[in-house]
Amino acid sequence: MTDDCTRFYIGGAWVAPRSAARMAVENPATERAVARIALANAADVDAAVAAARGAFAGWSATPVADRVAVLDRILGLTRARQIDLAAAITAEMGAPTDMALAEQAAVGVMHLEALLDALEGFEWTERLANGDTILREPVGVCGLITPWNWPINQIVLKVLPALAAGCTCVLKPSELTPLSAAIYADILHDAGVPAGVFNLVNGTGAEAGAALSQHPDVDMMSFTGSTRGGIAVTRDAADTVKRVTLELGGKSPNIVFADCGDDLAGRVEASVAECFLNSGQSCDAPTRMLVERPIYDTVCMLAARTAAQTVVGDPAVCGARIGPLAGRAQWDRVQSYIAGAMAQGARCIAGGSGKPDGLQIGHYARPTIFADVAPDMTIWREEVFGPVLSITPFDTEDAAIALANDTPYGLAGYIQTGDRDRALRVAGRLRAGMVHVNGTPLAGGSPFGGYRMSGNGREGGRLGLEEFLEVKTLHLPDDWR
Repeated sequence: MTDDCTRFYIGGAWVAPRSAARMAVENPATERAVARIALANAADVDAAVAAARGAFAGWSATPVADRVAVLDRILGLTRARQIDLAAAITAEMGAPTDMALAEQAAVGVMHLEALLDALEGFEWTERLANGDTILREPVGVCGLITPWNWPINQIVLKVLPALAAGCTCVLKPSELTPLSAAIYADILHDAGVPAGVFNLVNGTGAEAGAALSQHPDVDMMSFTGSTRGGIAVTRDAADTVKRVTLELGGKSPNIVFADCGDDLAGRVEASVAECFLNSGQSCDAPTRMLVERPIYDTVCMLAARTAAQTVVGDPAVCGARIGPLAGRAQWDRVQSYIAGAMAQGARCIAGGSGKPDGLQIGHYARPTIFADVAPDMTIWREEVFGPVLSITPFDTEDAAIALANDTPYGLAGYIQTGDRDRALRVAGRLRAGMVHVNGTPLAGGSPFGGYRMSGNGREGGRLGLEEFLEVKTLHLPDDWR
């Protein structure tokens, strides 16, 4: 792992930037710098886009079998560098060692395996019943902006389907997580991705991200991050009418029914752990728990106990735990939400303001749970992005669904029940892109994405590949078909 990220990967080589701006990257557990990066300006983005544009004709014409062969090599190299990727993610954003290896780095393998499965038998050419032919072709040059909370997950879900489709790309990872992105660029280079097909620049969203989104030679933008950031990308892309796909925020409901029976304790404990995973820094985290009133007090007790038993500590130490938040700005944001919830009258049953005992260095937050949260409270309506859970009771199934859907977001929904028919019925009425029943996770290759202010488009598997393809209809004379 290198701490020198002052070069950009453009045209198949690590090159010096045009920009003179630099930024230190902090380890959120130690509050010490672990890397120094260059911040790209418009000239750097121009160079990267020009390289991608120059490589497009050749890569888009490369046979699919040859593109798959490159992906196979990437898969082998990704497997070989799992420990390197995990160590980088722990250092740059504080993911605990075990979780960084088993989940953060591992998804880079899982998503690529699913993409390779989707490519088997994929219909690049399709004959319609009316005799016309559909051709699926690459969109073109793609600008890809990824976040800091699941850095490799989002890079893989954007870069690899773009390459599989025959597109070329410019990646701007989060400036907070450049180390894992640099390792992944080396993986692509070593796998033989042709020069210019993949390019990487570091920089801020306000400068590098905007330059990429506005660029007339970029045909598509794929962005993952905050809803505010997605709106900015959409506005910047509007003048050139490029395709824009967005994976944004969430405020996912978790409906806990009394019919969980003997499995109730397990379902609550797993739900709290899912909310706190990655220190609560996941867009699909189940942060709103809706509990059927007869079991409300029991669930609050179980949730508070689980929070109290959650270990917070040094992410470099092995074992089950949650690490720090990604930076001081994120810690301040979470603290403001906790203080606001207390001021608005929510009942704090676990955690609260400040840092855990004994952890004064590092951006650690206390695993926090609020009960009796009213649907009009800020903590219930806005994405906190920290280890904070809100709980409220409901009386009927219809009331639970109405509460769950009362949000501008629509990324995920969670249901805890012992009744299969109820699970299917409620899932059909939730306005969300994904619904998890009794803790069942998303499988590799299934589409990830949401409704409304959670974004548009899908990532992963076949549908994720199709996001990077244009559709052309070919009308041939009858005797030529």
